[in-house]
Amino acid sequence: MSGVTKAVRRTVLSVVRRNPVPTTQLPEAVSVLAAMPVAVVVLSEDNRFTYANSAAEQFLGISFPQLAQMSLDDILPEDSPLFLMVNQLRTGASSIADHDLSFDGPRLNKKGISVQGTTLEETGSVLLVLQDGNTVRSLDRQIAARNAARSITGMAAILAHEIKNPLSGIRGAAQLLESSVAEADQELAVLIRDEADRIRALVDRMEVFGEKPVAMEAVNIHRVLEHVRRLARSGFGDGLRFSESYDPSLPSVWGNRDQLVQVLLNLVKNAADALIAGGAAESEITLITRYQHGLRLANPTSESDNRVELPLLVVVRDNGPGIPEDIRPHLFEPFVSSKPSGQGLGLALVAKIIADHGGLIEVESRPGRTEFRLHLPMLAEEDAQ
Repeated sequence: MSGVTKAVRRTVLSVVRRNPVPTTQLPEAVSVLAAMPVAVVVLSEDNRFTYANSAAEQFLGISFPQLAQMSLDDILPEDSPLFLMVNQLRTGASSIADHDLSFDGPRLNKKGISVQGTTLEETGSVLLVLQDGNTVRSLDRQIAARNAARSITGMAAILAHEIKNPLSGIRGAAQLLESSVAEADQELAVLIRDEADRIRALVDRMEVFGEKPVAMEAVNIHRVLEHVRRLARSGFGDGLRFSESYDPSLPSVWGNRDQLVQVLLNLVKNAADALIAGGAAESEITLITRYQHGLRLANPTSESDNRVELPLLVVVRDNGPGIPEDIRPHLFEPFVSSKPSGQGLGLALVAKIIADHGGLIEVESRPGRTEFRLHLPMLAEEDAQ
């Protein structure tokens, strides 16, 4: 049993004999438990929830007053591996741990979950500690994608310098030929000119991965979202349903407004494309903002070892067919796309922009529900001065 689980077990033993009560009424030790960043739940002998801290509420997406009226089979099917773990604990195992589990149920869909469990012999209850490894894996993938983007940056600089100048000469020569050759050969001259333009456009698209300094300021993310929604509804998203669930008290994002518009417009465009291709009867894109604690990352744009709080959550959700499973791990890598005509640069650029903001992007997808979650820094006091 890990040290975390041992400490949690000792603390919970003092309260599991009681009926569920709000955390504000719990003893000091349990108030500490309620503030822990890992999800902790306690199940009674009949698998009903008798305790859940705030991290568990966030992990499960259900408040504790609701959980207190529910049992484990209300959120997971009976063939879930978690039931096997609970049964093993009740039939002799004093503690158990398992990793990389998948929870697929009517109210919970998560993958890559680590679970530690122990029995509370004095009460017959089972204590579970749940940890989501997806954030760490997502960060690892984005670091790899960021390195790939940096390699594209170097390649783009070489292409810009070594290719654009001769391309201009080739295009000019093609235009001269077009006006001087016989009509039968003019088509070939036009082909040369058009292909030169296509190569130049590709180089221009790759140049957006350059390491230019980003001007940061206080940005009202709700105004950005509403601007993106208006653009979508008047163009590619015409006919789709949009819904919003905003936290009106959300503070300003510390970022670049134009780049955040670009990021969110890209994500909404991808969602719209997926919905149109999937042909869902009731296609819907939902825009969500929330404030949440607990996520800190090293700022890649800072030379010091400063770590940045990322309390601002922005979600773009759609009810389309989902992202193919074989593409998901490589979604933010350059030249990876699920679209037949896709270039695979859009999401790579999104990941780079979010990384330049010191933030994190995650994706969770299954048929009928795809979410892109942006974790962003808020305006700090020193930035406001």
